[in-house]
Amino acid sequence: MADEPRRGTHGRRHRPRARPSPRAVHRRRDRGRDRALPGGEVDRPVAGHDDRDPPPRRRRTRNPLDLAPRLGLVIVDRTDEELRYALPCKWGLVEEDVLPAWVAESDYAWAPPIAAALADAVARGLTGYPDFEVGGALGEAYAGFALRQFGHEVDPAAVIPTADVTAGVRLALDILSEPGPVIMPIPGYPPQLSIAQVTGRQRVDLVVDPDAERAEIDLDALDRLFADGALTLLLTQPHNPWGRVFTRSELEGIRDVVRRHGARVVSDEIHAPLVLDGSPPHTPYLSLDGTADHAVAVVAGSKAFNTQGLKCAQILAPDPATRDLLRDVPMARNDSWSPLGVTAAIAAYTECDDWLDALRARLSAQRDLLVDLLAEHLPEARMRPLEATYLAWIDLRGYGHDDPAAVALEHGRVRLSPGHDYQPGLPGHVRLNIATSPERLTEIVRRMAKALA
Repeated sequence: MADEPRRGTHGRRHRPRARPSPRAVHRRRDRGRDRALPGGEVDRPVAGHDDRDPPPRRRRTRNPLDLAPRLGLVIVDRTDEELRYALPCKWGLVEEDVLPAWVAESDYAWAPPIAAALADAVARGLTGYPDFEVGGALGEAYAGFALRQFGHEVDPAAVIPTADVTAGVRLALDILSEPGPVIMPIPGYPPQLSIAQVTGRQRVDLVVDPDAERAEIDLDALDRLFADGALTLLLTQPHNPWGRVFTRSELEGIRDVVRRHGARVVSDEIHAPLVLDGSPPHTPYLSLDGTADHAVAVVAGSKAFNTQGLKCAQILAPDPATRDLLRDVPMARNDSWSPLGVTAAIAAYTECDDWLDALRARLSAQRDLLVDLLAEHLPEARMRPLEATYLAWIDLRGYGHDDPAAVALEHGRVRLSPGHDYQPGLPGHVRLNIATSPERLTEIVRRMAKALA
């Protein structure tokens, strides 16, 4: 099954609501109560169990308040009941005794400024069509965000709304690239594996060796594919599912190969805000010299701020001629975005930097916890270093199962994303979503070990 279901200014500047204290914000709202432990740790009931279940082994975890670099905002874990309502795909498409670690959605509550902006917009009746403005308040908001987060200067007029990143990638391929082969690094994001065919093009795979120490794009192989007739590279960076942040020098090497062949790049950068501690910084492809004439990027706040269902991504088109082509397409080719999505995006890009810092700190701690859990419970597992995203790519071939995700679901009641969704025919791999509570992540790995080992 595919990883995700394929399927003017709209926002006003809002006066932020008074923020409750960090302790009040972090207080869990489930049926159980947290027990304070020495040293600022907390002991919480493990999600996915009710009081009738035998109590699972508990693991002491650091209080997320200690993980946030700024204590004005913290990351709030939602209860199972809340998540079954809020995330009907990730949590609603599994049975109640199954812990979901598959679809790329986080289990955390929204940043308060986003919730406040949406509540105000709905109260005032913002439920009509968008005004189809290019640039505008959304462009200004993203430009400010890109400068603060990545040091990338973006012209607000270059920001073109679209429904979501996959729709934006499809539109860019359809409008900007000549009919011809599209290079797709493999393993790759499942909905985009079929995007070449959907746009009347052939997909050619640039396969990364699953045994390689570091997942890298082979520039010699890329050069050969372009020499053989490929016209476009679909680049995902940071990469899903590798969890890689491409360095500036790697991207410059890709750029040089592309320019040598007169080819194009569509860069999916949806995970750019989610670079974890100790990793190289994200380098926007369009921030490199000599890229504006052959590339567009597709970005969104939806993965970082958990607003996937609100339908508002952005295509960055610095070249004026390219921008005109994209701006002038009929609605039938550029799926309509949502005015509520624009409202949420503006709030995310202008008012949520502190919250994003806290999120990255939480996810970095989750990554480190997963490393420890795998070493303890699944020592034969090989996890690629997770530099960005909240999606861990794990090699479980050491346990002898061609489809460990199926085994984990049947015998462990954990839903993971199977590796063959990302590379057809690839055995023994899974993608695991770590954007949940420490207690759930601990239970997920414990169940995996029971099922696989």
